[in-house]
Amino acid sequence: MGTEKEEPDCQKQFQAAVSVIQNLPKNGSYRPSYEEMLRFYSYYKQATMGPCLVPRPGFWDPIGRYKWDAWN
Repeated sequence: MGTEKEEPDCQKQFQAAVSVIQNLPKNGSYRPSYEEMLRFYSYYKQATMGPCLVPRPGFWDPIGRYKWDAWN
């Protein structure tokens, strides 16, 4: 009967997944491929920011372009 709101179960699962991905050891036994990391990035951006409404980065920002393409 407390006044604090409890997070929905899906929100807790999402935060747990984000935490796992963000805390993977840099030199651990499992290293996701770039394609997997971009997929994780696109899911994260879609869940936290919604649809991609920003313009695509310019030619001189290839990493930004890859991320934008994944999100979009």
